[in-house]
Amino acid sequence: MSDDATPRQPPVDPRLWRYATASRWFFVAVALLSLLQTAAIVGFAFFTTRAIVDAIAGEDVVGTLTALAGVVLARSALSLLRERVAARASARVESQLRDAVLDAVARLGPGWTATRRTSHLALIAGRGLDALEPYVGRYLPQLVQTVIATPILVAVMWSADAISGLTVLLTLPLIPIFMILIGLATRSVQRRQWETLTRLATRFSETLQGLSTLTVFGRQRRAADAIERVTDDYRRETMTVLRVSFLSGFALEFLASISVAIVAVAIGFRLIDGTLTLSVGLFVLLLAPDAFLPLRQVGVQFHASSEGVAATRDVFAVLDEAGAASSAPASGVAPTGTDHVLRVQGLRVRDLPPVDVEARSGEIVLIEGPSGAGKSSVLHALLGFAPSTGRAEMDGAAVASLAPSSWLAWAGQRAGLAGGTVAQNIRLGDDGIPDQIVREALTLVGLDDLDPDRVLGVQGAGLSGGQAQRVAVARALARHLHDRVPVLALDEPSAALDAAAETRLWRSLRQVADAGALILLVSHRESARSIADRVVRLSPAKVTA
Repeated sequence: MSDDATPRQPPVDPRLWRYATASRWFFVAVALLSLLQTAAIVGFAFFTTRAIVDAIAGEDVVGTLTALAGVVLARSALSLLRERVAARASARVESQLRDAVLDAVARLGPGWTATRRTSHLALIAGRGLDALEPYVGRYLPQLVQTVIATPILVAVMWSADAISGLTVLLTLPLIPIFMILIGLATRSVQRRQWETLTRLATRFSETLQGLSTLTVFGRQRRAADAIERVTDDYRRETMTVLRVSFLSGFALEFLASISVAIVAVAIGFRLIDGTLTLSVGLFVLLLAPDAFLPLRQVGVQFHASSEGVAATRDVFAVLDEAGAASSAPASGVAPTGTDHVLRVQGLRVRDLPPVDVEARSGEIVLIEGPSGAGKSSVLHALLGFAPSTGRAEMDGAAVASLAPSSWLAWAGQRAGLAGGTVAQNIRLGDDGIPDQIVREALTLVGLDDLDPDRVLGVQGAGLSGGQAQRVAVARALARHLHDRVPVLALDEPSAALDAAAETRLWRSLRQVADAGALILLVSHRESARSIADRVVRLSPAKVTA
């Protein structure tokens, strides 16, 4: 999306309050602290003025200096307290949004993630949310401080000296006007920087995944050069952001200094001609810099949080998409009994042909067809991972009203293994599965010799592709054996297996089905027909059973 097409983002996105409840009390706390800090600023100017005037008049200033010291300590304590509140709130907001993003990705499911760049999602959940710390911890508190402090200080100055108050009121708008003009340019460079970082993460991830292939074909140097080019682009975009930030800081400081100078010159002339008393002039002059300071700091903190501001768009986009995909989480009771019936009528995913199928316990239904015909999409629709139309019922209840884990155990084309032991990967989602069932599931998939206590690396590193795939199938089988989940949905479970391993897996699946399981099997292998009770043939044009 171009910068021109990007909708303008408000200073505080209201979705922050909806997705991160910690931000609500945070704004209330910061508002109260800002009000107290503003009172301390006025008190500092008042007691400083009084101490100077009394000292010139030769009066006792001990009491005034004591009060001034108290105000200074209070102002310092309030600043420290606001920093701590902001740090704590930003950490809680970041944690809540990260949990919300991960939950959203889980609810959207593999059907959605398959159409997205996983490196971009990882960047959002990692670097993007980390970048919210200056946005929530510094920019938003300063914004609240500006909204509260600036009107109060201008009003106090006006009540003390109408001419100085009017001068500030007329010069103050120059700062936000220049902030808006600079912000228009800033938004563009911020977005380009974030998009360049996304491209860098994607390029690096894709290069790592295909490094062995690149090495075999002698293209690893070219891939490294491409990463280097994107890195240089990111460096240039970052320097552009810094240049704009320094320009903004200079412009804001210059305007604020000129404005304060105008107030000071006007006060000086009126002190000379005797139309203004020293106490009033000094009091207003001490307040003038603090009247401009909040707006200046908003500009500074906005640039410091630029990456977080850009990242919030992608964070909230994921959360909004998840909210639109499922207005309420599925809930239901697992089917009871031993004879289960799955009925699918006119099930349609996107523009794929509708599917009709009826299956009962003890049957294996083979779903086959060419790539792109929608085999995996049927399973994703039953799992609730892909939006669909039509009817899908389990024992007369709409599957959309049931929690998928209550009636279906699934093994996808990707093994989805994580760091930990083999047994921990098989028990994923149910830590109560006993060792006996873990071993039985491994035996069924032909991994009798695989030690359940064997420790795997990240993404199941340490196993071959075929072993990882069979561990994923064993995980689904263990759920069926232990939790009596009636339906098994297996997506290309033999894609990485040789003929002997595949034959043993088919034999085991037939055995599990004969014992009462209902198995939905997606496979392109002709050998799968030997164990199927019925075959559903998908094609881009029609579906035949």
